[in-house]
Amino acid sequence: MLDLKTRVLTGTGPALFSTGQAGYIIKSSSGQLLAIDLYFSNCVERLEGHAGFKRLLPRILEASDLNFDVIICTHPHLDHFDMDAVPEMMGHGSRLFCSAGCEKLIHQLRMGYYGNFITYVKPGDHEAAGDFDITFVNCDHGAGAPDAVGVVIKVDGKTIYEVGDSCLRLDRVSEIPAPLDVLISPVNGMYGNMNSEDAVKLAEALKPKITIPCHYGMFASHGGDLKQFYELTAKRQIPALIMQQGEEFRL
Repeated sequence: MLDLKTRVLTGTGPALFSTGQAGYIIKSSSGQLLAIDLYFSNCVERLEGHAGFKRLLPRILEASDLNFDVIICTHPHLDHFDMDAVPEMMGHGSRLFCSAGCEKLIHQLRMGYYGNFITYVKPGDHEAAGDFDITFVNCDHGAGAPDAVGVVIKVDGKTIYEVGDSCLRLDRVSEIPAPLDVLISPVNGMYGNMNSEDAVKLAEALKPKITIPCHYGMFASHGGDLKQFYELTAKRQIPALIMQQGEEFRL
């Protein structure tokens, strides 16, 4: 099988690629690339300093491998804003959209010279960036990241909702545009995130064409019961795809 870099560069869009944890790459039919919450490095373990945050999935891409047109960081936790990778990813004229809480990291990394290429976003904000129509939506990640956002991306007539790190908030379902082609939801059930049962409840409420679980496998401390997710979606006849790291899904 071709390596992920080659497949992203040579494959046709629209397509979705999983990079592990909560990281995804979206490619448009014209070849533009959007990155969401990519975690390339080992900075979480280095800065947290314990084995619970040791990287367990291989590094299948380097920050310099691809030129992204759009980069999204939904909140400042380092597995979503990779402080070792984001500055390098920005070196190609990329536009960075990140939650307001990321501003401290931006200053710490001395990224201010990117100026207008960086936009701080909040729920309700809408941005048009190349082939991508992006709406930022409410996300409930608790007191640890009160500014966290989810993101709805429209590309080539397809709509993808990446929930971000959040607990289940069925009271906010009406805020999400329908119909959805893809729902990407955390299933780890830790740090205020939804578990597999919650993800299935959200899928039942939103009725996407396919539901993809995320936020599992990278760190021992993060949890994630994929067996339960598989059994629940099968029992309730919810179309679902458990993606391997590096797997491509044609939109």
